Amino acid sequence: MFRRSFNSFCAGEEKRVGTRTVFVGNRPDSAAEVYIAQRFCDNRIVSSKYTLWNFLPKNLFEQFRRIANFYFLIIFLVQVTVDTPTSPVTSGLPLFFVITVTAIKQGYEDWLRHRADNEVNKRTVYIIENAQRVRKESEKIKVGDIVEVRADEAFPCDLILLSSCSSDGTCYVTTASLDGESNCKTHYAVRDTVGLWTAESIETLRAAIECEQPQPDLYKFVGRISIYNNSNEAVARSLGPENLLLKGATLKNTKKIYGVAVYTGMETKMALNYQGKCQKRSAVEKSINLFLIVYLFILLTKAAVCTTLKYVWQSTPYNDEPWYNQKTQKERDTLKVLKMFTDFLSFMVLFNFIIPVSMYVTVEMQKFLGSFFIAWDKDFYDEEINEGALVNTSDLNEELGQVDYVFTDKTGTLTENSMEFIECCIDGHKYKGVTQDTDGLSQTDGPLAYFDKADKNREELFLRALCLCHTVEIKTNDAVDGATESAELIYLSSSPDEIALVKGATKYGFTFLGTRNGHMKVKNPRKEIEEYELLHTLNFDSVRRRMSVIVKTQAGDVLLFCKGADSAIFPRVQNHEIEPTKAHVERNAMDGYRTLCVAFKEIAPDDYERIDRQLMEAKMALQDREEKMEKIFDDIETNMNLIGATAVEDKLQDEAAETIEALHAAGLKVWVLTGDKMETAKSTCYACRLFQTSTELLELTTKTIEESERKEDRLHELLIEYRKKLVHEFPKSTRSLKKAWTDHQEYGLIIDGSTLSLILNSSQDSNSNNYKSIFLQICMKCTAVLCCRMAPLQKAQIVRMVKNLKGSPITLSIGDGANDVSMILESHVGIGIKGKEGRQAARNSDYSVPKFKHLKKLLLAHGHLYYVRIAHLVQYFFYKNLCFILPQFLYQFFCGFSQQPLYDAAYLTMYNICFTSLPILAYSLLEQHINIDTLTSDPRLYMKISGNAMLQLGPFLYWTLLAAFEGAVFFFGTYFLFQTSSLEENAKLALDTHFWTWINHFVIWGSLAFYVFFSFFWGGIIWPFLKQQRMYFVFAQMLSSVSIWLAIVLLIFISLFPEILLIVLKNVRRRSAKRNLSCKKASDSLSARPSVRPLLLRTFSDESNIL
Repeated sequence: MFRRSFNSFCAGEEKRVGTRTVFVGNRPDSAAEVYIAQRFCDNRIVSSKYTLWNFLPKNLFEQFRRIANFYFLIIFLVQVTVDTPTSPVTSGLPLFFVITVTAIKQGYEDWLRHRADNEVNKRTVYIIENAQRVRKESEKIKVGDIVEVRADEAFPCDLILLSSCSSDGTCYVTTASLDGESNCKTHYAVRDTVGLWTAESIETLRAAIECEQPQPDLYKFVGRISIYNNSNEAVARSLGPENLLLKGATLKNTKKIYGVAVYTGMETKMALNYQGKCQKRSAVEKSINLFLIVYLFILLTKAAVCTTLKYVWQSTPYNDEPWYNQKTQKERDTLKVLKMFTDFLSFMVLFNFIIPVSMYVTVEMQKFLGSFFIAWDKDFYDEEINEGALVNTSDLNEELGQVDYVFTDKTGTLTENSMEFIECCIDGHKYKGVTQDTDGLSQTDGPLAYFDKADKNREELFLRALCLCHTVEIKTNDAVDGATESAELIYLSSSPDEIALVKGATKYGFTFLGTRNGHMKVKNPRKEIEEYELLHTLNFDSVRRRMSVIVKTQAGDVLLFCKGADSAIFPRVQNHEIEPTKAHVERNAMDGYRTLCVAFKEIAPDDYERIDRQLMEAKMALQDREEKMEKIFDDIETNMNLIGATAVEDKLQDEAAETIEALHAAGLKVWVLTGDKMETAKSTCYACRLFQTSTELLELTTKTIEESERKEDRLHELLIEYRKKLVHEFPKSTRSLKKAWTDHQEYGLIIDGSTLSLILNSSQDSNSNNYKSIFLQICMKCTAVLCCRMAPLQKAQIVRMVKNLKGSPITLSIGDGANDVSMILESHVGIGIKGKEGRQAARNSDYSVPKFKHLKKLLLAHGHLYYVRIAHLVQYFFYKNLCFILPQFLYQFFCGFSQQPLYDAAYLTMYNICFTSLPILAYSLLEQHINIDTLTSDPRLYMKISGNAMLQLGPFLYWTLLAAFEGAVFFFGTYFLFQTSSLEENAKLALDTHFWTWINHFVIWGSLAFYVFFSFFWGGIIWPFLKQQRMYFVFAQMLSSVSIWLAIVLLIFISLFPEILLIVLKNVRRRSAKRNLSCKKASDSLSARPSVRPLLLRTFSDESNIL
């Protein structure tokens, strides 16, 4: 009994290890001996982080994990429990303000997520129950329910397609919300359920689906469906990704479909894809934490010094217990060690405002609000896709200004991914042009001596291969069955290459008319319709780098057509067929074209029966299906005959070359990581100016290594040779290395995937255990690196390898396809291109832009300004708090270290919240110390802030010494005036502001006005809840004196004088440099052109531009 109850609670545990069983309509097979309902999650989507009950504790826990918040909590508790010189309100109120503002922000964001979840969960859907359409909310769907979806509706969960209104059981789906692909994709129902397209007929279905447990890969699905007839005999059919309709996708061009729910709620592929994204931290955040530790050390030092000096002062009996302040008996009996500890805590509380509690919330607001400037930038708007830039995370804005390495994909990133068929090669003959007759267009590249067949038969065989070997779908603008001559054919495919090849075949007279009921139709140049039965499709994958189809002709012959990369096709064809085509492929690759080789073979009937049986068995497997299919594909695609090759052009994106030149000028190293051929990738790199004509290329490829019998020895020799060549060219300093690029010979490195594997996985003998370190030394000296034939995992490995270099350089990855996601997630900053290979890269990136050219402004302008702004914000916060609290420290030397506060509690509380917070926030959002056009036109300015230059030890010490100087000036200058320094700090911020807006004027002068108003208000009223009111009428009395006004003006000028002097010297030096540059230009133009009048005009024009 107990075991039965336990099994009912953990229902289907045996199946849940790797698979799950779903009964269609939740109707188990009547022949099943025992049926125990399995437990699956409901269809509710939960993207929110908090609930009403856990918001407060969970949010507080997360906020107090920050060192500054936790520190102020400890200070507040000390003030509550220990007799301290300041009220607990002075630290409690600012802490409460910061915690409250952050909680409101995070709560609002989570409320938006709750609202979005409710919109999805409460949406109306229709379930088929007892042959009736039952209206329900989406969250009520259970696994096994049969769901009806109509045209233009989104699928409420992951469904297995059972039937559609189409007679062949197909439906069209767009997955724009999942991967951004707007093209219609075709999905299929198994042939046994195609006819069940009414609620009454679907109710009669008795079937069970066995499939894998939920996993996030959008493009993989393994399952099988067992359909039971009236005699309880089961017919099993395989299920794959083509049968699965994903939640979030939309039904298009199909009136309605029926599907059974297999994954619901948080187990859908869409939900699994939005979970587990790691949090990235910027270099600025690390600097903030380091500065906090330094200032905490300063705080501890101040407290320790004052505690020590207090007891030195009290070593004299008169100072220890003066006549006007006698000790109580309890104080005399207290242990001296305990009293010293209490005094130390009291000094900690007195000086605790040196730690800026409000800095974190200000930084968060600056990042959040600042990210809108990227989204609002009109230069990032692309009319073709009607979209602009998108910020997926605002935590890395300043990191855009600190990039050292840029890793970019080639296809779709540097190029348009808009393919155009250029030419083809058939048995060594080159075809280029447009005609309906293939005769007479062949330009011979070599002798024709293959097979005893006529040339025309081989040409037609090649063109039929292009029309049949693909996964292209066709859409016509009329609703008739098939296509007519007048119908406009629209080809749809997830691969632009395939559409280009099909259109290329059309140029030579062979037109693909579409697939219907498993039959592919092709119209030949004689206007005859040829029909082929599609038996099997061996889909493309990045490991095989090829795809094949098996078709049966009307005559009953079974043919295999295969197309793929030359490296994947050449080893599988006859050796004597390779040479003529290989020369054509290499020449096209040198021209920058994308090449594919085409092969075929005839399959005997007996062999086909064996192949068909093996494929069906592999498709039915639930465990290791992909590995089994891979092995069968490998066996089938052997001993083929090479027909020819194709050349497709992928045009370079607009301004791609200019963007790479600008990045190089800014001191960034650009690496191209691509899966393409070396020749094609090299040609593209020259076209986009990654490699210059003067660049000396160093190759570490299979071709250069295979010259030796032992590859590792040859690799070691090349690595040593390249390192020797590069070491004497460049200085050791990384900072001077960037400047040296323009003064020395430029080097570029080319490496392929197999050589990289050899470097990363080399044996651990004495000759090869340092491959990786030597390789990295070479890479650091090269201005550009091309990595070709790269697998997605290798792209991520390269990024990780560079990230772990000495000095931890900042890396940025940019790509447009699913194969780029791994390197985008691995790098410090990931940028996705909203391209034609889907939106997987854009969805997983930190920022997404429509084109590669937008990277220039994103880094050189936005990144530069974001970094300068937030660096100034961070330094300013520490500066103003040290300037504010230093007089408090100095005051202890004049009050016998009695812990007497210098400032009134109200000013301590309001200083960070009201007096000084808004001006720096406005500055950090709006400041433009250099015009945006200047930043983009002069990339060298980017180098001035690289390496986290503004948050290094030098600038930090400068700001600290400046704060100490100004704090000392105000203390000693206002020894008897009890004046705060918020006037001077806002004045300094006004001095630093280069780009004035009405917002800057409002917050800077408004904060000063508020300070004056608050001082009058606070000191002008007798507050009944205060035990003592030390500031009553003090401020008004002070301002009534002319000497006070003169002292304020004089002290502000003295404190800011070093800063003013420095600015003046910088301006004089800058103008002198511009004048020298102008004179140099004038002398150059004089020597080049002797005409006086043009010289005067040109010099005047240059002078006016400079001024």
